[in-house]
Amino acid sequence: MRLKVDKIRKDFSILKKNIVYFDNSCMTLRPKQVVEAINRYYYEFPACAGRSMHRLGNKTTTEVSFARNTIRNFINAKRKEEIIFTKNTTEAINLVAKSFKFKKGDKVLITDKEHNSNLLSWQLLADKGIIKLEVLDSNEDNTFNIEDFEKKVKDARLTAIVHTSNLDGVTNPVKEIIKISHKNNSLVFLDAAQSIPHHHLNVKKLDVDFLAFSGHKMLGPSGIGALYGKKVLLEELNPFIVGGETVKDTTFKKRTWEEIPERFEAGLQNYAGIIGFAEAAKYLQKIGMKNIEKHETKLTLQLTDGLQKFENIKIIGPKAEKRGGITSFNLKKMDSHQVALLLDNSADIMVRSGAHCVHSWFNKHKLQGSVRASLYIYNTEQEVELFIEEIKKINRII
Repeated sequence: MRLKVDKIRKDFSILKKNIVYFDNSCMTLRPKQVVEAINRYYYEFPACAGRSMHRLGNKTTTEVSFARNTIRNFINAKRKEEIIFTKNTTEAINLVAKSFKFKKGDKVLITDKEHNSNLLSWQLLADKGIIKLEVLDSNEDNTFNIEDFEKKVKDARLTAIVHTSNLDGVTNPVKEIIKISHKNNSLVFLDAAQSIPHHHLNVKKLDVDFLAFSGHKMLGPSGIGALYGKKVLLEELNPFIVGGETVKDTTFKKRTWEEIPERFEAGLQNYAGIIGFAEAAKYLQKIGMKNIEKHETKLTLQLTDGLQKFENIKIIGPKAEKRGGITSFNLKKMDSHQVALLLDNSADIMVRSGAHCVHSWFNKHKLQGSVRASLYIYNTEQEVELFIEEIKKINRII
């Protein structure tokens, strides 16, 4: 089924301003359905979940439970208790890094294309001598080097890798990675921030151990995300942030921890965000993840075909069909920030520029950054044509 983009665009009021929004890897726009769900909480039942027994409190508790089950269903987790609400992917990664019971000298593997969130958490543990951190080098075309991984995973305790790269849109072969890891008694943590909005993920079929993602990259509100973990593994984690609702009982000398997921959700939660998060998941499910993937691939092929006509442009990563909805590139002799500002000022086209929180990769390749155009469900072929025309104009002035 073909995506009805014109119909979808009507749900996003900001698009009435005739902007071309190509910065979806940073943050997506929000449809009216998500905004209305958030507002409904504030207008109709602005109370605490899991605490107060009055009708507003009970309503909030029920809505949060429904939302948790919606997110469970979205990734096909076995139990809703395996969904822990966090602020974002970054907090979810930190939760596991700081709560996992590592033995001194345990090895953690990451790739050379990790977002700072999935680099720094492990780097700090290595600095303290708690773990040994090893980096997997990508192939020359920036794809995952499975041969190198097979060698290095043999004595790894955990492989913590990006599913889809925010740098170039390459999706790693995680099913194979997980299978190889488990054969070597190594667990797998997936940073799925860039894959969840674009592909159907089934955590049971993948058999992944931990997985993290954010609401703001999948049409949901900012300040909300989720950590999925297999129940048996979550129960083994030490509490991360502690406080209200993380315990069943306390004395001045000891405490009895709550069950999961409440054990990891300290203090009052972002109830409006949780409800909006679930609404975003329902919106995407209604459209269909396969339809979204096809639409993005079509636009990326069009965009790549247009950019490849310019000799001054170098695209980062492999061929278009392997890059999802992300195209990172550089114009020779022009700073990426300059390009982004020209696009915004001349044609209301909004892209990301710089290192995209992957400074380590850019430093390794002696690059200052790139221009990144990232596409989503409301972007059109006409917008891609306009983008290419504007790049053509910029290319003339170099």
